Amino acid sequence: MPPTLSPRPMIGVTGCHKHIDGGSYHTAGHKYLAAVAVGAAAHPVILGALGDAAAAHDPGHYDFATLLGRLDGLLVTGSPSNVEPHHYGGAASRPGTAHDPARDTTTLPLVRAAIDHGLPTLAICRGLQELNVAFGGTLHQHLQELPGKRDHRMPPSNDMDVRYGPRHSIAVTPGGPLAAIAASAGEDPAHIIINSLHGQAIDRLADGLVVEAVSDDGVIEAVSIPGASGFALGVQWHPEYKVAENPFSRALFAAFGHACRQHGNASPAG
Repeated sequence: MPPTLSPRPMIGVTGCHKHIDGGSYHTAGHKYLAAVAVGAAAHPVILGALGDAAAAHDPGHYDFATLLGRLDGLLVTGSPSNVEPHHYGGAASRPGTAHDPARDTTTLPLVRAAIDHGLPTLAICRGLQELNVAFGGTLHQHLQELPGKRDHRMPPSNDMDVRYGPRHSIAVTPGGPLAAIAASAGEDPAHIIINSLHGQAIDRLADGLVVEAVSDDGVIEAVSIPGASGFALGVQWHPEYKVAENPFSRALFAAFGHACRQHGNASPAG
């Protein structure tokens, strides 16, 4: 008989609520879904940003427990929008700042619930910021205006390879989970080159989170949650872009996928 194949895990991918041509849509970028399918060897499932709608229908009873119980992992995506500053006691946003309140009211409690549930969680860019805010941290709203910080925002180009191209180095904290992933990819943890497409960043690190990497100008670029019972990492860059072409990105998504398979195998339905 042929060997039994391990089932591909099911990974929830957070969506954004967008208005397009007069319609209302819940979207997630193709690169995230492809990275889950290729890099993590898993099935991606887009999760609608339904926090507002769920609260209006049944206040306080968005059923995250049931949702998370049917998933093997959670990918918290990046987005052009920013977390509304009232969630972390920040000053009001400047005019023209992109926000997604439906996403905020979905992902902030969802991330907390996922960590409490022990669900393997990988948070990217906005997702890292949501992870920090969800656990009580704050954000810099205009990183490029801080003394000594470079402009980490997306390069002004229509060429995606330029937008997601290498920008600066990071140093990975020795002994942590990200250092182990870097080592598995054959990377020098003291000098890894990443892309950069963010205007906001972590200001005050939330209690319970630890720094896993910093940029060469001192910006927090990755965090973990040592107290979590499952895989819990957040990164400020975009490893999902052409994941198969970058050894560090491949190793990160492979580690995430492995954690999701372990979680699925350990669950009652696994």
